[in-house]
Amino acid sequence: MTKQRIAYQGEPGANSHTVCVQHYPDWEAVPCASFEDVFALVEGGEADLAMIPIDNSIAGRVADIHHFLPASTLHIVAEKFLRIRFHLMGVPGATLESITTAHSHVHALGQCRKIIRERGLRPIISGDTAGAAREVAEAGDPTQAAISPPLAAQIYGLEILAEDVEDEDHNTTRFVVLSRDLVQAPAGQGPVVTSFIFNVRNLPAALYKALGGFATNGVNMTKLESYMVDGSFTGTQFLAEVDGHPDDPGLARALEELAFFTTDVKVLGVYPADPFRTAAG
Repeated sequence: MTKQRIAYQGEPGANSHTVCVQHYPDWEAVPCASFEDVFALVEGGEADLAMIPIDNSIAGRVADIHHFLPASTLHIVAEKFLRIRFHLMGVPGATLESITTAHSHVHALGQCRKIIRERGLRPIISGDTAGAAREVAEAGDPTQAAISPPLAAQIYGLEILAEDVEDEDHNTTRFVVLSRDLVQAPAGQGPVVTSFIFNVRNLPAALYKALGGFATNGVNMTKLESYMVDGSFTGTQFLAEVDGHPDDPGLARALEELAFFTTDVKVLGVYPADPFRTAAG
C-alpha cells in the first residue's frame, strides 16, 4: 500500500516537519524549498495534503501565505497548533563552553536573545532553523551550535546542549492543513471555524456595511486581515475567520448579507476548531 504524503516548506527537522510528524505520524512528510512548491505538489496530485503555517503568536501572520490561499484551488480541512520549542545543539563532543557561534533563522535568533547574550555567542543567520542544524552537523566544528527544533537534533545526529532556549514560553504557530478535496466539517458536532475571503470596493463605509451582518447575527469573528490585490490601491481583499458553520442560521444570514456589499466571497474551508483554542482561551 502506497503511503499517503503530506508536503511542508522547509528542511527535514523544521517546525513544519514536527507538526506533520505529530498529527500524521504514518504519513510520508515531503520537504519543499518554497511555499509555491508545496501548493504545486498537492495541486498536481504528488502529495495528498499540505501543512502550512499561517500565524505566529509573536511574529504575526506568515508572509506570502495570504496571497497564495485566494489563488489556490486547495481547501482548508483542518488547523493545528504547535508550541514552538528551540534547543541549542552541537556536534558530538561540543559543550556549552566550547561553542562560540549560534546558527539559526533570523526570527529564531531574535526569539532566543537571552541564551545568546548569556553565553556570549555570535549569531549567524541561516536560511532555515533545521538547515542551521544540518550546516552545523556538516561542519563538524565543536565551536558551532545551532538553535533548532528538537527533531532536527535527531535527524542530524546533534547533541542537545540546552533545552527550550526560547525567550517566551507562549511562542505558538498555527498551521492549516490543505487538501485538493473540499471536505467540510459537519454542522452541530462541535466547534467549527469557517475561513473565507472577500473583496470590497473603495467606497465610504463599505467594510462597515459588509461586516454589519456578523454583528447583528451574533457571529464571532476571530480574524480579519487586509491586503492589496495586484498592487491596486482602489480595492482591498480581506481574509476573515469566524466561529460557526455556514449552515448555522446566524452565519448563513451574515454571509448572505456580506455578498450584497462585496465583489467576491470565497469560502476557503469549514473545519473543526482545534482544542488548543479552548485551552488557550
